[in-house]
Amino acid sequence: MTVQHKHLIVRAEVNQPPTDQKWAHTWLTDLVSKIGMQICQGPITTYLDMPGNRGLTGLVIIETSHIALHCWDESEPGLMQLDVYTCGDLQTEVIFEEIKQFEPVKVEYKFLDREHHLTEIDL
Repeated sequence: MTVQHKHLIVRAEVNQPPTDQKWAHTWLTDLVSKIGMQICQGPITTYLDMPGNRGLTGLVIIETSHIALHCWDESEPGLMQLDVYTCGDLQTEVIFEEIKQFEPVKVEYKFLDREHHLTEIDL
């Protein structure tokens, strides 16, 4: 494997933000598999029911770095933040396909090469 240092940061406004931490555990596990990575630890998921910051958080450590998911469900649409960092080859198309199930109304992202600088990559 060639070390690559790729980082995908996604901000999505979604009509169906996830709220179930057991579901998120499965989703993160499946996502790791779908992008060809291996889990080292986790996923760890939790749902915080705090007014103004209510939502779901999940984290999984992969052998090449991490995936973090943060969702807020109080607003309409809901907000999803997804962070995928890897030292391996990153299949971004799989990640964007997975986001579709949350019924996004707006998706913004930055895809960075962090090898020597923070260089933005076009998809």
